[in-house]
Amino acid sequence: MNAEWAGDIAKIVLPTPFAVGDVNIYLVKGESLSLIDAGPQTKEAKETLDRNLKELGYSLQDIDQVILTHHHPDHAGMLDWMPDHMDIIGHPANERWLVRSDEFFEEHDQFYVKLFLQAGLPKEYFPFINKIRSPLKFMGNRGLTHAIKEGDPAPGMQEWTVLDTPGHAQSHISFWRERDGVMIAGDHILAHISPNPLIEPPEKEGQERPKPQLQYNQSLQELLQIDISKAYTGHGEEVSEVHPLIHKRLKKQHERAMHVKELVKNDPQPLFSLCQKLFPAVYRKELGLTLSETQAQIDYLEARQEIYREEREGVLFYYC
Repeated sequence: MNAEWAGDIAKIVLPTPFAVGDVNIYLVKGESLSLIDAGPQTKEAKETLDRNLKELGYSLQDIDQVILTHHHPDHAGMLDWMPDHMDIIGHPANERWLVRSDEFFEEHDQFYVKLFLQAGLPKEYFPFINKIRSPLKFMGNRGLTHAIKEGDPAPGMQEWTVLDTPGHAQSHISFWRERDGVMIAGDHILAHISPNPLIEPPEKEGQERPKPQLQYNQSLQELLQIDISKAYTGHGEEVSEVHPLIHKRLKKQHERAMHVKELVKNDPQPLFSLCQKLFPAVYRKELGLTLSETQAQIDYLEARQEIYREEREGVLFYYC
C-alpha cells in the first residue's frame, strides 16, 4: 500500500513481526512535520518507512518530531533509528518502557510472579514471564524529549488536542481536532477487533495494579461526549462511525463478562482456570494476552459487585 495525503495527514503502513499484523503510523503537517508513532525496530519496517516517505516527498531528516500514541513495540520500537534532531513526545508513562532499567525489569518480573501465583498458575508456566518480555527486543532505548497529557495542544500540531485514552496501555493518548472532528486514535479505536486491555505493572512498586478494562470503558464513554467524524487507527482501516462502534464494543464486553459470571456461579475458580475455559485453543501460546483478557472481565465484574473473591493458600478464587 502506497502512502498518500488526505489533506494534511498521510497514512503509512508498516510490517510488524507481531500477530496483529501491519501497523499504521501517520505523517502530519502542522507548525512542525510530525510522525505519529514510529513502528517496530526491524529492517523491513525501516525500509518501508523510507520508501513511503520518499513517495510523499520527504525523508526522515525532514521530520521534526515523533509523537507516540503509546509505548508498545509496534508503535514505539524504531526511536533509536530516528535522527538525533527529532523530539520524542508522549505521555509520561512511556518513559519506563522506552528506557528500561535493571530496576524496571526486576519490578516487572516480580509483578508477574505475584500475578501468576494469585492466578493459580502451575510453576511450569512461570518461564512464560520471559516471553512477556520478548516483544521488547523490537524496541530501541531512547526516552522522551518531553511529555504531554490530557488537554494539552499537541506540540507542533496546535489544532490538535491531546486526549488521555488509557486502557490498551497506561501510556495511551489520542489526538482530536475540533474543527473537523478528525481523531488519530492509535489502538484505542480499531475497526474490526477490540483492543486487548493489557495488564501492566503499576507505575511504582507497591501501588495497586491498574485495571485497564475499567480505564478503557471510561475512555470510550468520554469519547461519546465529543464529535468525531473519522478515527485514524493504529491497525486496519479508518472508522467513520465511531460512536456506534463504541456502543458495540461496550455491549460486547459486557456480554463477555456475563459469560464469565456464569462460569463461576456455584463454582469458585481462579483466574487461570477461567482463562483455560475462555481460551482453550490459544491460552498456552498467548498466555499474556489471554490472562489479560480474563482479568479484564473479572475486574469489570468485581467493580459492579457481580462477583467476589476469596483467598485460598495465596490463590484468589472468584465466585457469585
